[in-house]
This record gives sequence, C-alpha cells and structure tokens, in this order.
Amino acid sequence: MPGALIHPFSDLTKPEADFINIVSAEGSILTDDTGKTYIDGMASLWYCQVGHGRREIIDAITNQMNDLVTYNTFDPFSNDRAQEVAELIAKKSPLENSRVFLGSSGSEAVDTALKIARIVQQRRGHKDKQIIVRRTHGYHGTNFGGTTAQGIEPNREGWGDLVPHFVEVPNDNIEEVSKVFAEHGSNIAAVISEPVQGAGGVWPPEDGYLQGLRKLCTQHNSLLIFDEVICGFGRTGSWFGAETFGVKPDLMTFAKGVSSGYLPLSGVIVSNDVSNELAEPGFLLRTGYTYSGHPASAAAGIANINLIEEEGLVERANHVGKKTVEGFDALAAEGLIESYRGIGAVWAADIGRDAIPVRNEMIDRGVIVRGVGEAIIWCPPLTVTDEQVGRFIETLEAAAR
Repeated sequence: MPGALIHPFSDLTKPEADFINIVSAEGSILTDDTGKTYIDGMASLWYCQVGHGRREIIDAITNQMNDLVTYNTFDPFSNDRAQEVAELIAKKSPLENSRVFLGSSGSEAVDTALKIARIVQQRRGHKDKQIIVRRTHGYHGTNFGGTTAQGIEPNREGWGDLVPHFVEVPNDNIEEVSKVFAEHGSNIAAVISEPVQGAGGVWPPEDGYLQGLRKLCTQHNSLLIFDEVICGFGRTGSWFGAETFGVKPDLMTFAKGVSSGYLPLSGVIVSNDVSNELAEPGFLLRTGYTYSGHPASAAAGIANINLIEEEGLVERANHVGKKTVEGFDALAAEGLIESYRGIGAVWAADIGRDAIPVRNEMIDRGVIVRGVGEAIIWCPPLTVTDEQVGRFIETLEAAAR
C-alpha cells in the first residue's frame, strides 16, 4: 500500500515497500535497509560534490547549531554565517563585485532570478520588457516560474495556465534565437540557460552558442541568466559553468553543490550592474524566503566550499571525466553505446534504446544512475574513486548487452 509520503516525480499508487530505502552513506557508497550497497552514480541528485558522511560539514553544522540554530535575515536582522557564505560565493564567482541573495532550493533561486530580471527592466522604464526566452531541454525547477521556464514539455503540462511571456527556442541553434530577438527583442527581459543542460539529458552547448546568447542579450539590453544549479561548484571542471565556457551572465542561480546537500542552500549571484540597479535608498526588494540566510545551512555551505578547495575537487572533476571517457571509448568500440557527451564529472551515454530498463538493471547490480530517453546519466560525487568509475563502466557494459 502507498504510505503517507508522496514522493517527487512518482506514481502515487506505488507501494512504499517498492522504494529503495537508503539508511546510510559514506563517500560514494550507499547502503539500503537490507544491507545492500550501491555506488552513488548521481551524487544523490546531481549535488553531493564532496561525498557522503563528511565530518567536517557535520561538525560545522553542529557547532553552528550550538550557538544559533536559525533566525531570519529580513531587515533589520543578519547573522555571521550568512554574511560569510555570501562573501565566499561572491569571491568564487566570475562576476566581479557581485552580491548574493540566499534561499533554500534551486527552484527558489530560479524564481528569484526571473523576478529580478523583470523588476530591473521595470525600473529601467521598459514596462513591456517582460519576455523570458527559454531553451528546449532546459530544466529550471518546479515552482511556477521555473516550471514555465523549463524546456521539458511534459513537466509543463497539466497545471493549467502558467506564467505569461515566455518564448522557447531550440537548445542548439543560435540562428533561431537571433530570429526571436529580431521579432521580440525590445520586449525580451532575459534569456535563461543552463551552461550544460542537466536533467534534460546532459547537453553541453554547441560551440559559440552561449557566447551568441551573451552577444544578443547585450545588443538588446536583455539580461542573461545562467542556471548553475547543477553546473556550479566544480561539476564542469571549473567553479562555475560560466568559467568553463568563458561567458559572463548577469545573474547566476546556484544550489545543490554549494552545500553538497548536507542542508538546503541556494541563491542568486547578482552582477554589479544589476545590483546597482536595485541599490537605491528607499527601494525595497520585496522578495525573500523564510530560510534565506539560514545560519546552519550557511555553515554547511562554508565547510563544503572549503573542502572543495582544499581537496582540489574542481580539478578532480576533469580527472573523473577523463576516466569516464576512457571507459566510454571502450564501450563504443564494442558497439555497446552509440555515443556519449558531457564535461567535467557529468556525462550521458546514448545506448540507442529506452534507457530505463538498463538503468534498472544497473541499480540491481549496485550502481545508481539515471535514465533519460535513450541516455544513461552519470554524475557521481567528485570524490568518486577510479575503481568506482571502473565499476560503473563494467556495470554499464553488463547491463547494456
């Protein structure tokens, strides 16, 4: 029988007993309630950069809770940890003199970025500049703004009317974007794009695509929003995907890897130009969340970012990618996969048929991956060992035969 818990993206008739009940985790290894172990090939949900069970983060959270568990950061209140994590994120960001708005989830971050883009255009006197351009395959969370902004059509269906003034473009054709700007440019508030599209199937950008978006946005006084919820904090082999591809957006959303999921933390990195637009005495930015700047979550973020830096995990993402590609090349030579794509430590292998049965068999064999369309997705903790990468390749080989 189904239990009281409603699982995200699930069939509500599925009995609770049919779910895999994870009870403990260490490094890249998970254990369920039967004692079976699994390699966490998805870093839980694209986010556990430093691996599971890190005492450094657990102790940082505990120490913070011994002093102050929580208090809001709405004016006139603040706390040291929120200030510290914002400064640390701003310094890691490629946006000079940026500021940071904090939240709890990627969905909150996306909706905040969309609101900021719209209000900046309003304050600049462009009352009709409200259109947001989205890309096919894009995923931007599940709040109403992010649901509207994502380019995965089934996720937008069935909710009734969504947020108005969104236009979709192909995810790989800058000429089509140019046509949209030619038609609607004076009314486009912003373009939202993941540097590497994650949940839609791991789609790195075509050469020059992100640079083309930047150029079009600059020409038409539109803002460029990079959704770095998956790409940020080392996943693409740089601190942010913006650095990997050499493009500076106006706003950057983040979540997931900022705290490796030890506590919920997210936010928006706001460029100097955009923050200056909002920094007018007497003007109130009328948005925010109950847990914006939550001190224990901020402590988790600080400890996590320090671990990523101290252990060289940004650079290690590229090593994980190299080992993964070596395995994929061998599988492709055997004809077991048709192609692969990715960067850093986030990859997809196309197997030429429905990926879900292969994913299920891999999970049965003790390696957790995702299946999207005909692709098997691999996005492990950045601390994953070479031996564990090898086991992933061996398990994919066995399941794909």
